[in-house]
Amino acid sequence: MVQASSQSFQSTQGNNPQAEAFEALLNTYGHGFERGLVVPALVMGYEGNGVVVDIGAKTLAILPPREVNHGHTDNIPELLPVGSKLDVYVMREDDHEERFIVSRKRVSQARTWEELADLLKNDGTLHCVVTGSVKGGVLVDVQGLRGFVPASHLRIREDISEIMGKELPLKIINLDPQNNNLILSHKKVVQDQVAEQRKDVFGKLEVGTLVEGDIVRLTDFGAFVDLGGIDGLLPLSQMSWRWVEHPSDLYKIGDKVTVEIIGVDPDRGRISLSIKSQYQDPWNEVSNALGYGDKVEGTLTRIKHFGAFVEVYPGVEALLPSKEMADYESANSIQLKQGDRIAVYIAKFQPEERRIALSFNLTGEDGAGEYTPVASAPTEESAAV
Repeated sequence: MVQASSQSFQSTQGNNPQAEAFEALLNTYGHGFERGLVVPALVMGYEGNGVVVDIGAKTLAILPPREVNHGHTDNIPELLPVGSKLDVYVMREDDHEERFIVSRKRVSQARTWEELADLLKNDGTLHCVVTGSVKGGVLVDVQGLRGFVPASHLRIREDISEIMGKELPLKIINLDPQNNNLILSHKKVVQDQVAEQRKDVFGKLEVGTLVEGDIVRLTDFGAFVDLGGIDGLLPLSQMSWRWVEHPSDLYKIGDKVTVEIIGVDPDRGRISLSIKSQYQDPWNEVSNALGYGDKVEGTLTRIKHFGAFVEVYPGVEALLPSKEMADYESANSIQLKQGDRIAVYIAKFQPEERRIALSFNLTGEDGAGEYTPVASAPTEESAAV
């Protein structure tokens, strides 16, 4: 929609048929140009510092100086002479002047939005430079557009201040050209990369093979080991043939370990690991070392309401019933505790069922058992069996 006279702009054509035709066009109205459209235009003349362009359908529009390009120009007629053809972006309709306002510099932006829409549709990845930080995330440059990466979608090990000026791989999660809103995610790229790594790793893993890895997390029930892009679980029960109270008793984050793969479940994304499987099961050896009625020395490893567990052979625990403990403590005015060394008799011996029962008084004579307190529990080196 344009209402202007030929006197309101300067034409380089003078008084000629083209100028008369242009003057007629100035008094016409156009319809159907929506905000955001990119349309071809023809330079018809100048108005003040702006450019008058014909955008078709008998419609003239104004191209303001600030919308000519991304830089500055001192001589717009020289840059865009009358008769020049260009593409312009329809910004809005000026209600006061009843004419369209268009932009040349936003054409590239509009095309960038189109490219980004295709990228979003195809789940593509962008590589963008971090330009600044704001509350809740960081800003990035996306081919001249400003994008925002929420803090919750960042997966970086360094501080945010350390990634300024650096390039991040990103995926689009929200695209709104009308409101100039572009939200991106670094987390999604990392997740996709991990998923691909998991496929590769799972394809190479076989039950029974030994692999090296780094301990990356400790929990009450075990340790997670990074096997090169995927984590496997080393359960507490698979760390040692000896009793282990907590993974931190043996390992710390960053330790390198050699583990055996004892289970692979690609569908659930789980890998089960073992360290103790690399060593001989001590229960297969104890029958040759101990027997019924033997007097043995051992270390109290755990005390429960039903009795105490005593390690009588490396990796083999036997049960001392609570009544035996209570009678002995009462008779000797002492209290047994974890880590104590005691001398006892083997009252029941069933290694094939992994059961050994102990007694202080196998023969029924008082004082048959012996008690020797020690200052500390078994060493870390011995506990690693």
